Parts: sequence; structure tokens; C-alpha cells
Amino acid sequence: MERTVSEVARLAGVSVRTLRHYDAIGLLPPGRVATNGYRYYGRPELLRLQRILLLRELDVPLPSIARILDEQDDEVSALHGHREQLLQERKRLDVMLGSIERTIAGLSGDDTVTDDEFFSGLSEARTRLREDLADRFGETVAEGFEKAVRETDGWTREDYERMGDEGRRLLLRMAAARDRGVQPDSPEAFELIEQHHQGVLELWPATPTSYYALGDLLVENADQRAIVEMVDRDLPEWLAAGVRAYAVQRLGYQQNDEQTVRRSV
Repeated sequence: MERTVSEVARLAGVSVRTLRHYDAIGLLPPGRVATNGYRYYGRPELLRLQRILLLRELDVPLPSIARILDEQDDEVSALHGHREQLLQERKRLDVMLGSIERTIAGLSGDDTVTDDEFFSGLSEARTRLREDLADRFGETVAEGFEKAVRETDGWTREDYERMGDEGRRLLLRMAAARDRGVQPDSPEAFELIEQHHQGVLELWPATPTSYYALGDLLVENADQRAIVEMVDRDLPEWLAAGVRAYAVQRLGYQQNDEQTVRRSV
């Protein structure tokens, strides 16, 4: 059975634009193109799309996906390989989740979390954040983060819990504002975002460009998102939108600078 590009997009949960892009780069040509220009996809193309999406979930870049698919003709063996990768990723995420939960519990005043667990979880979270910053924005930003972390080397568990309490109170106020329908780019929201920005500056000398980019981390970094979701599951996107709007309207970030984030932060 053949399907049109719109049917495949709906079935796979991707956009028509994505499918057209995959066709343009030779990653997923349609099974045939009719004389009227319509693209049609058969079962082989759907199976290939499934593998593409699986590899995308593993953060494999598109050029590498094309090479992997071209080298693997045996569908069953290939899927076994993808399954093993997913199992390894699940194991890694389980370890990360456990660390996040210990850190959040410790910052929330859970006395059952020992000091060893607390600082171990905090150290692991910092390492992951540093790696994420390096991947996104380069070593300069990661080194700046490390310098900021060194300035807190003398902090006690109580210092971190105090910081966590202050941050949680601010997030609760943001969640209440979001519940009332306050838009993240409104003056009322900016009063809250300004406090967030000042809190960031106390720990990290973020430029307007890097503060704008922090919006992505709040949504995409597992540790950062989990901390915000502990207060309100719908808050990460609201806060991220507010951070980006604040960077543009109050800090003077130019959105056409986005392509130079790695060089300028």
C-alpha cells in the first residue's frame, strides 16, 4: 500500500517539510513520484523512515544515519543493533535520573539523603551540565562555567539548600503567574525573569547571548528541566520563553546573533 507524503508525515509524527528535506538530501527518497509531482511511499520507505527516526532519537547526525543505513542491508540485524543502543541509553538515563532525584531531594531538605549522596549527585549533575554546555556552545563557555563552580567550592550543604530554597520560591511565583495566564514576555513576567537573571549572574557571568541560549537548556537539559518540573510540569517552556524574550527586550540580544552563539559567549 502506498501512502502520500502527508499521510506518512501524520503516521510518523513528523512534518511534511522534514520528509521533503530527507528526500532532498537523499536520505529518504519516495518510492515513486507521480507525473503530477506527488510523492508516494511504500513499505520499504516506511521501514527506512522508522530506522531514521530511531537513530535520530539516539542523537545520530543525519550524515551518519545515511552512512549507517547504506552499510546495513539486513533489517532484522540492524534493528537488533538499534535495540541494544536503546537499552544502553535507557541504562544511562536511569543512572542520570537517580542522580537527579538524589540532588533534588537533597536540595529540598530531605534528611534521608546523606552528605556523600548529596555531593556526589551534585558533582555528577555539574559534570553533565558542563558537557552539555561544551557540546552546545564550545569549550569557552564550559570553562566559564567551571570557573563559576570553583567560586562555590567552599559552600556547605546548607549553602546549597538555601540557594535551592530561594530558587524554588521564585519558581513557585512563576508557576502561579503562569496559572493566571501571565504571558512570558509581559512586564509582570519580566519582573520575575529579572530575579532569575540576577541569580544566574551570581553563579555564572552569562552574556546576553548565553542567557538567551539558556532557554534551550531549561527545556532540553534533563537535570535543569527536572528541577523546574518539580515545581510545575508546564513551567519549563514558559520559563524558557521568558528567558529568551528577556534577553532580547531587556539585555539587547539580537536574534540574528544566534548563528554566532558558539563564538561569542
